[in-house]
Amino acid sequence: MSRQPILFCDFDGTVTETDNIIAIMKKFNPPGWEAIKEDVLAQRRSIRSGVGQMFAMLPSSLKEDIVRFVLEHARLRSGFPEFVRFAQDHGIPLYIVSGGIDFFVHPMLEGLVDQANIYCNGSDFSGETIRILWPHACDESCQNDCGLCKPAILKQYPKERYHRIVIGDSITDLAAAKQADEVFARDFLVKKCEELAIAHTPFNTFYDIISSLEQKGVVA
Repeated sequence: MSRQPILFCDFDGTVTETDNIIAIMKKFNPPGWEAIKEDVLAQRRSIRSGVGQMFAMLPSSLKEDIVRFVLEHARLRSGFPEFVRFAQDHGIPLYIVSGGIDFFVHPMLEGLVDQANIYCNGSDFSGETIRILWPHACDESCQNDCGLCKPAILKQYPKERYHRIVIGDSITDLAAAKQADEVFARDFLVKKCEELAIAHTPFNTFYDIISSLEQKGVVA
């Protein structure tokens, strides 16, 4: 392959078996969160607006309880540690590009992925309720109000030089999938790719992705 392969992998529902934001909301159950979630999935409300409002309904005093809940209940998808080693062994840059929040993304990936290779949203617990910070918001070319703008991150790696591989599962990955050179999809993202005729490879585990990349000759 003449261009450098580069991996952009979602976190919630992709690296992990379930979406941690949804799991947090189900566990702590602030009134009205489900309606916000449905609005985001139906694209009636932006991701930034929806996620920000859901967390703003939770008191900052719950921080340790939320972190403990995620670390105790979240599970890495089968094959992810092997996938990280696979990328390292073949010299393929791997970036976690997550609409998740730093206070649970970083602890879960500690020892697997350097923080320098993790793009995610930030958090502020200094007020009465949790405030989400957006260090990777949309640039002038994106009007989706993504919160964490995956297309803006992909733009930093021009397709003339890079073979950009997006791995994801949800509405938060759709805009990046539209720009990617190759897409690995599961769950809701598969439905959207089929609906919009976006070429993609379905997967269940990271072993599936390793096998596919080897078969397609992306790695030697």
